[in-house]
Amino acid sequence: MRIGVLSRLRSSAAGVVVLVAATGAATQAVPQTANDQRGFSFNTYGAPGLVDMPTAGMMPDAQLAATIAQFGESRRTTLSFQILPRLTGSFRYTSIDDFSNGEDTLYDRSFDLRFLMLKEGRVRPAIAVGLQDFIGTGIYSGEYLVASKTVADGLTVTGGVGWGRLGSYQSFASTGDRPSETLGEGGVPSADRWFRGDVAAFGGISYAPNDRLRFTVEYSSDDYEAETSRDVHEKNSPWNYGVDYRFANGTQLSLYHMYGAELGFQVSVQTNPKTLGVPGGVEAAPPPVEPRAPGAAQDLGWTTRPDATRRAVASLRNLTAEEGLVLEGIDLQPTRATVRFLNDRYGAPAQAIGRMARAMTRALPASVETFEIIPVVDGMGTASVIMQRSDLERLEQDAAEAMLARTEFVDAQGRVPPASPGFYPKFEYSLAPYLQLSVFDPDSPVRYDLGLRASSSYEITPGLILSGSLTQSLAGDIGEAEPSESKLPRVRTDGPLYAEEGDPAIEYLQAAWYERPGRNLYSRLTFGYLESMYAGASGEILWKPVESRFALGAELNYVQRRDYDQLFGLQDMETIDPVSGERFTIPDFNGHVSAYYDFGNGFHGQIDAGQYLAGDLGATVALDREFANGWSIGAYATFTDATADDFGEGSFDKGLRFSIPLATLAGTPSRQSNDIVIQSLSRDGGARLNVRGRLYDKVREYHEPDAAKSWGRFWR
Repeated sequence: MRIGVLSRLRSSAAGVVVLVAATGAATQAVPQTANDQRGFSFNTYGAPGLVDMPTAGMMPDAQLAATIAQFGESRRTTLSFQILPRLTGSFRYTSIDDFSNGEDTLYDRSFDLRFLMLKEGRVRPAIAVGLQDFIGTGIYSGEYLVASKTVADGLTVTGGVGWGRLGSYQSFASTGDRPSETLGEGGVPSADRWFRGDVAAFGGISYAPNDRLRFTVEYSSDDYEAETSRDVHEKNSPWNYGVDYRFANGTQLSLYHMYGAELGFQVSVQTNPKTLGVPGGVEAAPPPVEPRAPGAAQDLGWTTRPDATRRAVASLRNLTAEEGLVLEGIDLQPTRATVRFLNDRYGAPAQAIGRMARAMTRALPASVETFEIIPVVDGMGTASVIMQRSDLERLEQDAAEAMLARTEFVDAQGRVPPASPGFYPKFEYSLAPYLQLSVFDPDSPVRYDLGLRASSSYEITPGLILSGSLTQSLAGDIGEAEPSESKLPRVRTDGPLYAEEGDPAIEYLQAAWYERPGRNLYSRLTFGYLESMYAGASGEILWKPVESRFALGAELNYVQRRDYDQLFGLQDMETIDPVSGERFTIPDFNGHVSAYYDFGNGFHGQIDAGQYLAGDLGATVALDREFANGWSIGAYATFTDATADDFGEGSFDKGLRFSIPLATLAGTPSRQSNDIVIQSLSRDGGARLNVRGRLYDKVREYHEPDAAKSWGRFWR
């Protein structure tokens, strides 16, 4: 598996843990119910619970938590996210030493879901239902129904029944036969096990005398049969005891005495992207709107003075430069001004538009009433944002929503002024360290590559860009990974060979042309060395109305496999599996049609259907929860006609993805972000070309639905 952080950083689940810890916690501490901050703590599975057992507690909506727990020979690292106020999802990576044959370490991945059926009332307890390890190998597979009730200030009582692992000790009933074997490949929902088999009871009590300290006693229904039979855990009692200490930033430190024989400890960090970040930022406030004198709007005398336009444009260019914006061009008329600009500073598009509008009130002649502001991305006008100067003067002290109601968004096609002389061509370069991690390798759970990356881009004219990146590895062992067997063309499982021989390596070297072929249409044509493993050409077309939540796109790629040294050579499209010796041919062409939809309330969906690199046909479904401060947390899954047996371990491609803007960590404006993708495994099925510069995320940022999300920062 490869995890990529697309803003010149590479990371893994550990990276998410570090970033969650760095952002701190944004939670409440009101001692009322089991679903409040004081009403829950994280158990060893990284979810609201007692010690090893679950409770019905829920995190605050959008809370993101990372937990590392150790007891006996087990280590569990868990990421949990409150997807909805009633729905929690968790991804866990576990290692158990000496599990296989008393020597080898077992590495296991698992996913959990928990749903709050009933909120706690004055008399009624909170009631939740959960699925544990429901698409993993089944080692931690279990289901539960649990109730929690706060009976006094800080005192919460929990009771529940469990199946699977949670029904393995002192069962009192059965709901039918349950398959007992583990699922070798994993990755397939084990619906035939859910709520079947022996049923056992669990429960416990937790007491929090204040919002920092908590004591817990629980009775566990997990017999730990697999572990005790291999002598990797000792169990003498079903009783567990724990004490938690929560620091001011929400970090939880826990110590446990478990099953009468084991000591354990745990650290949990949490943050909330829904509430994270300084609302106004720490950047300097923009200059205020400069109101016009009474009657000044009728004065057109400036239009007869040859130097008046030049001075107004020079003043506006200076003012916008002070705000970190680049005024590329302007069409100045007696009562209307249309500007094209680049935003290289502000992650919130509304903040960039607002600062441009303020600068226009201070620099342009008083008769200019209509402001048309066009953000340009890679030479393309993305949207034309039209507002009246009199509205800016009248509403500056009102809520930003009042200005949004008076603002019009229209398609920028045919409305963009030409760039002023001297702005093109443009050359940019950077030299920075990089870290690439590869995780979930069965022989070495974490591999790394550390080195230097030199990147550059040369924009010849608006929309025509030459770019490339060269890396030099300084240390690492990703290239030492053993080749794995594949029953498909080796479009990704040859990755370790590229890592081993590519030193130095040309990551990519390409030419890209962006254009607006028509109303609501955007296009991209890219050719060259497109990524570390493939060269070729990629063409894309996108239909996206500026006011719509819906978009359609299509992409077609022609690819040729690069030499393993990642320099200028190419190799044929036939691969040989090093284990079986079987030969496969990689198709020359692949591509997808895509549909995008903004569901509102921060939820965004995407479906890509077509042919993947290995020739398999299918679709990728993705759902992300996006926040006004730029955070995004989501998941994706790819289903193709490649069978689970052909795909191999994991059964199908799936993963989690995070976009974490640096502005929320630093408190200052920035357009950089850490984009982290955590895949269960990087296999050949469902693999796509990693072409840079796809259109949708470039285009939609300044369209009305997305700009409205950050409109609260228009006056910032």
